[in-house]
Amino acid sequence: MKLLDHILRRGKKSGFVLALGGGGGRGLAHLGVLEVIEEHGLRPDAIVGCSIGSLFGAMYAIEPDAKAVIKRALDIMEHESFARLSLPLLDEEEVQDQGWLSRLAAAAKQSILLTRAATDSALADTDALIDIAFSFCGGESFDEVKIPLYVTAVEFPSGECHLFSADSNVKLPCAIAASMAIPGIFDPVLVGGNKYVDGGVSSDLPSIEAQMVARADQLVVAVNVGSRPRLDLEPNNVYGMLDWSTQVKSFHLRKANRHHADVVIEPLVGFTQWHDFSNPEQEIDRGRQAAYELMPELIDKLRLQ
Repeated sequence: MKLLDHILRRGKKSGFVLALGGGGGRGLAHLGVLEVIEEHGLRPDAIVGCSIGSLFGAMYAIEPDAKAVIKRALDIMEHESFARLSLPLLDEEEVQDQGWLSRLAAAAKQSILLTRAATDSALADTDALIDIAFSFCGGESFDEVKIPLYVTAVEFPSGECHLFSADSNVKLPCAIAASMAIPGIFDPVLVGGNKYVDGGVSSDLPSIEAQMVARADQLVVAVNVGSRPRLDLEPNNVYGMLDWSTQVKSFHLRKANRHHADVVIEPLVGFTQWHDFSNPEQEIDRGRQAAYELMPELIDKLRLQ
């Protein structure tokens, strides 16, 4: 007890809870952050993951070896089960292409998307999303992780934020799939008798949830891989405008949530599209660079003097 009093009195902390935010392909940067944290001999006391942050956070919680996790993630992304997601997006670049064949293909694709948007609740294969969670994390339960893990999701249709953990008595991959189920792209995922969607709907950066989990002697370290609206590209269709408005709302929510973390690591991935997993090494390296910059601050706040 005297040691704890000393830590609190000196303003130093004895450990930290790691909050990994959502961001699709940008979340690959989490892997680089984890690698640098490990290089410095540090290990989170708990991990709170949102959306893609729950996926990579779970992988590390199960096997706290960053290099092994990175290798496994890269191997899985080359597997056909990952390609099954086949996210049906209409890129702005497609529409701007002046070639008649490209424009015709884009118009046809847009027509299909509009029809599906009016008649279905999702545009992508939700079963494939669950398969991805199983591929990355296996059938492990929350009880089998080596680092305590918490996964955020939003209950559908009540909109209540939920935090899955070892106390939830649910399958870990199902909780992860629910945390990544972006509304409109994927159907809500049934977990423990209730339906859930992407945790990012309520908070793309789960620093508040990490604060709830952390003890008084633990820091909250948040990794923000959120997007930023592109200044050089104005949406020119309904999908683009809806995506833009979601990005702006998420951007401001993350700004507010940053204040609930003691250290915020922000890899330079802001303009990478959420569905872009084409340059994994680049995104991972951006995570490394951002983590190296913040390590002196983190170490200083953890050091006993």
